[in-house]
Amino acid sequence: MSNGEVTKINSKRMTRLQRVGALLIVIVISTVILLLRDHVAEYESYGYLGVFFATLLGSATVVLPVPGLAIVYVAGSVWNPVLVGLVAGVGDAMGEVTGYLTGYAGQGLIENARLHRRFENWMRRNGFLTILVLSAVPNPFFDLAGIAAGAIRFPGRWFFVAALIGKSIKDVSFALAGYYSISFFTQFLGPGLTALPQ
Repeated sequence: MSNGEVTKINSKRMTRLQRVGALLIVIVISTVILLLRDHVAEYESYGYLGVFFATLLGSATVVLPVPGLAIVYVAGSVWNPVLVGLVAGVGDAMGEVTGYLTGYAGQGLIENARLHRRFENWMRRNGFLTILVLSAVPNPFFDLAGIAAGAIRFPGRWFFVAALIGKSIKDVSFALAGYYSISFFTQFLGPGLTALPQ
């Protein structure tokens, strides 16, 4: 066997190991989320750290729904909404790495799906903007974009930066909505209802 053939075989083995490692990380994270999903609302009582963990777990689920935005909304009405949104944005972006790793590990498994191909095309044309826009608004398709990003080997650091900016925009918006809606509702519910502490 020539050195080129040995290098090629070693490269294929390394790629397989990376895919298996990424898949194992996704399985471990999904298992932890499955075990903790009934306790996500309890994280809210831990302040900003609770918001971080709730959004981290909520975003790390590729299939299971976790009420991360509801927690951001409520926490924004209690604490500083900008800080709540920024902390939640970091948790959200870190959690979305599981979708990216799923695509990285499973490249070739879902390449024939029509919707997946569309996301791959968007990622190839302007991946950063695609991730930024899709992460800035609540939508069920962000996981598909993350999977497509991993599948085409879009740089992980740029995926994270785009997701961080977009998720922070979304989470700050929801936290501010929670903050301002409380005062709006207190006007209609009467003077006996006081604003929540800041």
